[in-house]
Amino acid sequence: MEEGRSRELVELCQDLIRAKGYSGEEKDVADRLRKEMESLGFDDVQIDKNGSVIGTIRGNRPGPTVLFDGHIDTVPAENAEKWTYPPFEAQIHDGKIWGRGTSDMKGADAAFTKAVGWFAADKKRDFAGTICVAGVVQEECFEGVASRTVSSICKPDYVIIGEASNCNIKVGQRGRAELTLVTHGKPAHSANPEKGINAVYKMCDLVEQVRGLEPPEHPVLGKGILELVDIKSEPYPGASVVPEGCRATYDRRLLVDETPEGVLEPVKDLIAKASEKDPQLSAEVGFTHASATCYTGETIEAERFFPGWLYDEHDEWIQRIKSHLEEKGLTPEVTQYNFCTNGSHYAGEAHIPTIGLGPSREDLAHTVDEYIEISQLERACESYYGILEALLG
Repeated sequence: MEEGRSRELVELCQDLIRAKGYSGEEKDVADRLRKEMESLGFDDVQIDKNGSVIGTIRGNRPGPTVLFDGHIDTVPAENAEKWTYPPFEAQIHDGKIWGRGTSDMKGADAAFTKAVGWFAADKKRDFAGTICVAGVVQEECFEGVASRTVSSICKPDYVIIGEASNCNIKVGQRGRAELTLVTHGKPAHSANPEKGINAVYKMCDLVEQVRGLEPPEHPVLGKGILELVDIKSEPYPGASVVPEGCRATYDRRLLVDETPEGVLEPVKDLIAKASEKDPQLSAEVGFTHASATCYTGETIEAERFFPGWLYDEHDEWIQRIKSHLEEKGLTPEVTQYNFCTNGSHYAGEAHIPTIGLGPSREDLAHTVDEYIEISQLERACESYYGILEALLG
């Protein structure tokens, strides 16, 4: 990459890092991206109801719509005193930009925004199709939910998720669901426990039985893990009272084509059989429902069920991208993500052809001393440019 463009790319990445944007507080990041899109000559730039920023550039010939999706929220940078460099100063040391969101994933946001602007300018709009760039809010809390609005606006034919992949091509991921198991008891003074029904004891019995369930397994994506991550009695904290309620939370990793009904059915069957043996057992299971307020004031809410997805690496459009990147001297491997992304909507729900490709290592997300190598930032930008050449000619 030529020196001038590299410098612009790095400066944009630094600006995005310095604009702290925790989930629900992304306005400064969105405004900076909007300003950049406008300066690059995007045809349309808008902020949707949730606060996601969407820029569009149209070619002078009809063709498919390619969407680059990257979230602009980050997890908090807790214990800032433990960071080698302050998490929101975007300092450069040893060829790396340091700070919260460098790897996850403002580096990618900067790289594809610049790549799209430069591609359109270099080609003088002489390409077949439309390009959209979306800086999406609230991904860290609700993978894919804010992307539903983006998808309805852009109507993409192809989606590129910019999550970190070491610039390799990702063709799938396990999804994620959050199950809530609830038991109901009868309160009583703990001096007379026989007069009540202890909901925690009932939960303990169910938890042991749930441990015996065998989630499905996929030859590529691996195991559909079901893991207990939280348990809480009601009332909490207890004080001389037999708890009348207990709530357990499970993390379930989803494989391809799993349905909400299919995920809940084994646990429901277990509860039904346990109830036959214990008439005092009262329990149910469902998906956790959560909501949050966007910086626009809009409420975003969803049941925590975010599907998995997987494409065949031999699909023509994937091979077209891979071959073109190789012709440019790039050497991407084809693998899958180990974590959940906005692809849960695009590929898992909407079945839109989707791949992931982003700069930096996957294991740097959410860590102290998060960073991105400038060489990775440049390589991702070149890869996004190449993807556009492959898909839009």
